[in-house]
Amino acid sequence: MSGPLTQRLRHVPADLDPDAVAAVDTRIAEIRQAHDVAIGLAIESGSRAWGFPSPDSDYDCRFVFVRRSEAYLSPWQMRDVIETPLEGLLDVNGWDFGKALKLLLKGNAVIVEWLMSPIVYDADVQFVTDLREFAERYGNREGTARHYLHLGEKQRRTYFADGKHVQLKKLFYALRPAAALRWLRLHPERAIAPMHFPTLMAECNAPEDVRALTEELILRKAETRELGEAPLPPPIEAFVDAEFATARQRLPRAVGQLAPEAKAAADQLFRSALERFDPAHTSTFAAAVAR
Repeated sequence: MSGPLTQRLRHVPADLDPDAVAAVDTRIAEIRQAHDVAIGLAIESGSRAWGFPSPDSDYDCRFVFVRRSEAYLSPWQMRDVIETPLEGLLDVNGWDFGKALKLLLKGNAVIVEWLMSPIVYDADVQFVTDLREFAERYGNREGTARHYLHLGEKQRRTYFADGKHVQLKKLFYALRPAAALRWLRLHPERAIAPMHFPTLMAECNAPEDVRALTEELILRKAETRELGEAPLPPPIEAFVDAEFATARQRLPRAVGQLAPEAKAAADQLFRSALERFDPAHTSTFAAAVAR
């Protein structure tokens, strides 16, 4: 679905493999054509965007798409995801805008992180601007914090519960949720934490010894496929456990209800996207109602 001409955004660092980037661009173009959708946002979501890639890290492109109006007027709804085959290092999948909005309001941190990715393959400027403003105003901070807590504690239990030797690259998967929890606690007026891990560590005012250790691990990870195993660094163990304990204590037990104004705003944002990407939206809806 082509829709009207829109101002596009692209930010692809020069150090990414140009062949891999070209393959991502081709895959996005094929998705537009094959599924007849508009792409509001297509970004890198994995370790390359987090800022701690390995030489063989996948290219994890994730995107948000909008279908034509007719697709949303049928009682037989189409799938709210588009999945493509994993080929080599290329991993490209996306969510329908409606799915993204509902998960954002529930506190799912994934779509929030997509909005903050430093690697943007393609995006509609107005779409991203509107969605970021919506997320900052209506984003579920408690739900997002709970998401990070559950994710971090799972990684902690899975990879270094015994507190002894650990696969060093797995430390990042507990460190990142812990740092995000700390950032949210220190920035009560904000709803979207930085996705880029070095930025997140700097802005969450992590202890200096923890920052020094993570910086060293990032440098080593960029040069080798495997970091190997080592004893769990005590500063990292203390940082992670303290942040998880603080979050457990501060987070309310009950999950809050979706505010009516947030739901109304999501409805309006969704309709605005349909009108923006599908000029036939208004006439199509009127005709459908008339029938």
